[in-house]
Amino acid sequence: MKLSGLRRLALLSAPLLLGSLALARPAESGYHLLQKYSFGAAEGSTTEYFDYINVDSAARRVYLSRGTAVQVINADTGALIGNITGFMRQHGVALAGEFNRGFISDGTQAKIIIFDLKTLKVVGEAKADPDTDCMVYDPASKRVFSMNGDGHSSTVVDAKTGDLVKTIDLGGSPEFAVADGKGMVYADISDKNEVAAIDSRTLEVKSRWPVAPSGSATALAMDREHRRLFSAGRNPQMMVVMDADSGKVIQSFPITANVDAAAYDPGTGMIFISTGAGMLHIFHEDSPDKYSVVDAVKTEAGAKTMGLDAKTHNLFLDTADFAPAPAPAAAGRPARQAAVLGTFRVLVYGR
Repeated sequence: MKLSGLRRLALLSAPLLLGSLALARPAESGYHLLQKYSFGAAEGSTTEYFDYINVDSAARRVYLSRGTAVQVINADTGALIGNITGFMRQHGVALAGEFNRGFISDGTQAKIIIFDLKTLKVVGEAKADPDTDCMVYDPASKRVFSMNGDGHSSTVVDAKTGDLVKTIDLGGSPEFAVADGKGMVYADISDKNEVAAIDSRTLEVKSRWPVAPSGSATALAMDREHRRLFSAGRNPQMMVVMDADSGKVIQSFPITANVDAAAYDPGTGMIFISTGAGMLHIFHEDSPDKYSVVDAVKTEAGAKTMGLDAKTHNLFLDTADFAPAPAPAAAGRPARQAAVLGTFRVLVYGR
């Protein structure tokens, strides 16, 4: 049957039109504040402090870093489950569910504290380097890696035994780290403006890749299926998409000030970046080589740390009230505002 020119054009255009609609992103993400949970001062604390958030989606628990303690809350209700106390300046938590063990960093004491996931009781510790910060569990090697900022190193611990395996010289100050589940751990090296790729079995740094046009690499997330890293920095304030095998920067986007966390949701293809300026930046992975801006959601000032619940696709952020900023120091740099003790709160965002 002979087709008219218009009908032939319509049929030829239909697949292209459907493809463009499939890739189209909504003008807004729909993410908004769902819940707000308030908590008093952490046990043993004289100042308000908060850092990493770790969500155990399967167990429905959220681990909140509070400086002198780790607070564990129910991911669905916000109810307090328990406290792990006795820290001087606690930062990150890593979970090794197959061994019923959790690992907590104490930057001031330069220690890794080991606890039982069921009872939340401390069962051991390992010596680390100064400013023990981010913690990540690598299931491929069954090892836990701490990122030691001032120590310019990573302390590696056997997750089953709690024994110290090795301290890796990273040649700079690490921040966020992620494991790909196949034997590589990636770490933002903030003072070198790079990402370090670490072989989790040989415990050697295999590659170092610049994060330009971003700088002061701080937050890091990963799409493990498509081998993409999402590194966000503070100076310049950018998020870059990198190939996890070659280090090639694929795309970059501007973000707001004082970024501190990143997350990737494999269920939706969304990338989330939270900043201390009170902004949640949301991007979408249209394809492994193409990314688009979806939304910029206003949160609260200081809500720079974040954890993703992979089950509900909700995000947990936290912040507090802040005292007025003191006068600038002699060098002219603005002084940091102190969080007000006892005003800590968790913000849950979702659709």
